[in-house]
Amino acid sequence: MSPAKRMGVRWLKFNAVGAGGIVVQLLSLAVLKSVLRLDYLLATAFAVQAAVVHNYFWHERFTWADRTGGSSWLRFAKFNLTTGLFSILGNVVVMGILVGGDHLNYFVANLVTIAMCSIVNFLVSDRFVFES
Repeated sequence: MSPAKRMGVRWLKFNAVGAGGIVVQLLSLAVLKSVLRLDYLLATAFAVQAAVVHNYFWHERFTWADRTGGSSWLRFAKFNLTTGLFSILGNVVVMGILVGGDHLNYFVANLVTIAMCSIVNFLVSDRFVFES
C-alpha cells in the first residue's frame, strides 16, 4: 500500500475512533452539565478527558495497531500531554467564546470545538505519540 493510501486509511480509522469519542464526550458533558449541574467549562474539561482516554485505547488497538514498539504507558502519557491537553484547552477556550460570548448552545458549541481540534490531534498522534 502506498504511503498516501496508508495515511488515508489511518485518517478514516482515526475518525471512526473519534466518532466513538464524540459519543463519550457528549454523553459525559450532558450528564456532568445537566444531571450533576457542573459549570459548562468544568463539565467540558472532564468530558474531554473521558473522550481522550477512550480514544487512546482505541487508537492503540485499531488506528495505530501496526506501531507497537515501546511502552504503551509512555504513549498514553504522550497522548494525554499532547492531544489531551490540546483538546481540553482548545475545547475550554473555544467553548468559553462560543457559549460565554456568542451564547451558542453548549452542546452545539462542543461539536464545533471537536471538529476544530481533530486535524491537529491526528497529526500530533501520527508524528509523535504513535511514531514508527
